Amino acid sequence: MDRPTFLKSVIDWLRAGYPNGVPQGDYIPLVALLRRQLTEDEVQDVAVSLIKEARPPSDEISKIDAGVEITKVTEDLPNDTDLNRVRRVLEGAGWPFDDHPLGPPPSE
Repeated sequence: MDRPTFLKSVIDWLRAGYPNGVPQGDYIPLVALLRRQLTEDEVQDVAVSLIKEARPPSDEISKIDAGVEITKVTEDLPNDTDLNRVRRVLEGAGWPFDDHPLGPPPSE
């Protein structure tokens, strides 16, 4: 689902729940429910930061490292959507991404 369609579905949902408008006392709880997502520029910045910090150029960038960088930007726990977006940028640039850095090493 693209962002405009998603946003429209959220607005429609809010309008159905609050046909007369959102009461002033409900604004803060509603905003608290919204999770911050990285912008496209922030996804690029996170990927560049991870590449700069990678040890040897062939070293995998871990999901944990990506999550830490995302947390620095959003000040919240990373969500799967943002992790996948960062992974796509890294893999598109030729960097391997380790989804399971705490698991056993792959058998050779």
